[in-house]
Amino acid sequence: LSLVALESQGHHVHCYKRIMSSTNVKRGKIILFGDSITQMSFSAADCGWGAWIADRYQRRADVLNRGFSGYNSDWFLKFAATDEGQADLFDHDNVKIVTVFFGANDASDLELNPRHHVPLDQYKSNMKEIASLARGNFGEDVNIIFIAPPPVCHDARLRFQKDKYKDKATGKLERTLELSGQYAKALTEVAKELELPCLDVWSKMQDSSSSTKPWQEYLSDGLHLSAAGNKFVGEALIDLIDDLLPELAVTPCTYTGNINSSSRSSISMRRIAPWHDEIDHSNPEKSFRNLSLE
Repeated sequence: LSLVALESQGHHVHCYKRIMSSTNVKRGKIILFGDSITQMSFSAADCGWGAWIADRYQRRADVLNRGFSGYNSDWFLKFAATDEGQADLFDHDNVKIVTVFFGANDASDLELNPRHHVPLDQYKSNMKEIASLARGNFGEDVNIIFIAPPPVCHDARLRFQKDKYKDKATGKLERTLELSGQYAKALTEVAKELELPCLDVWSKMQDSSSSTKPWQEYLSDGLHLSAAGNKFVGEALIDLIDDLLPELAVTPCTYTGNINSSSRSSISMRRIAPWHDEIDHSNPEKSFRNLSLE
């Protein structure tokens, strides 16, 4: 980019003349695909895990929430095949990371909830197709991260059912810990086959060495994430990126933990505009002359 001055009604107006590829100067994008656990990941009240990611990538990437409450992977793919779906899901450039977080609905019991149930083999096929669509639309180099469904707390699900349906509650579980575990295991197998990272929330939440609370406290109604659960997933996802995709990691200041000044760094996720502590207040224009450099 170069700075040019234009005359406008006797005043000097500064504007930027584009002389570089727009991809080099646009913010990166992180897109979150999933069901209600993703749709609600921007929740302020519940400290959504998507908001944790947006916070870490301040001034580096826009985080786009493409979660669809109540959807299974079949319905997501049906939507993706429409013109509206193509525009909403894939009409984005400079995408760096895509998360794929399905399974909570797919894993519903076939007899008790046939509406949401997706057969295990079909679920695995759907996960591969979503990954293929992401690569086909965002490029072969896009970083895809699978996220396995969380465990299911039976007692909390039954309480939720009774609170919602009162005397019409069946007392039967159409989502179970065992079923969600089968779909989590299936997703880790897909990830291994495709050589893609997978955050196995189902296993990690129940691993006492990874958790500071009983895993049941990570769920608000036995299925969806509580504020503590969102924090758990957000931190675990950031840790996974730091460990497996270090070029996309953002490193806070070693001394202060600050993430909004020049003391933070990232190899591939460039910041947009100079940090405030990089600007020479006596000659601020100097700091904006070449915005193509990190």
